[in-house]
Amino acid sequence: MLLELLTWPEVETYLQTQNAIVLPIGSTEQHGPTGIIGTDFVCAGAIARGLHKTLDALVGPTIPFGMAEHHTGFPGTISLKPATLTHLVQDCVGSLAKHGFRKFFFLNGHGGNIAVLRTAFTEVYREWPQVQCRLANWWTNSDTYQFVKEQYGDKEGSHATPSEIALTMHITEREVRLPLAPAPADSGIFSPEDFRRRYPDGRMGSDPTVATAEDGHRLYNLAVAALGRQYTEFVRETG
Repeated sequence: MLLELLTWPEVETYLQTQNAIVLPIGSTEQHGPTGIIGTDFVCAGAIARGLHKTLDALVGPTIPFGMAEHHTGFPGTISLKPATLTHLVQDCVGSLAKHGFRKFFFLNGHGGNIAVLRTAFTEVYREWPQVQCRLANWWTNSDTYQFVKEQYGDKEGSHATPSEIALTMHITEREVRLPLAPAPADSGIFSPEDFRRRYPDGRMGSDPTVATAEDGHRLYNLAVAALGRQYTEFVRETG
């Protein structure tokens, strides 16, 4: 079930027997010269809809913006301040909690969101101690991690990675192929200006030229299966 395609009476009926929802969240930011700007929210949204298809999970609209300040030196990036993202999460959870939702499974597509989401959950619990929030990053489950390690090795890098580029190739059926020089290794993230100076084309130690749509299809299936297990366990947990 997709929340945006339901009527309010259908949501009310759902809440008579269930109280969980998947909330995909990503970012709108540069992903090097070959990666689409919507990579993080496109990946999170597609995998979340995979949970809808395989588990009939209720999935909310994808939150397309995240904390991406360090990428704002590149055109097209849209970033929320950490405080803004915290309030956004609080408001989304609070709105749904008023109606009876109690379990919120945040399916995340952007590493820069992790610390902010954890802070937001702490704030949520102050106002809604009866709810539970779970953070699930699509790329950190053991099955997906092992595939990426075997397939790409040190070509994966830290940003604009072949794994996320491959996943978007599969999802969007679109690819951009350019000859790329070796990317600078990850040596830290500072100001947006410093990021642009250290990583001129936006990549951090990655070689997305090795990505394929076939890899993306495999990654999608691995992520949906792993996140599906995590979601099912989360829903079954008591307390």
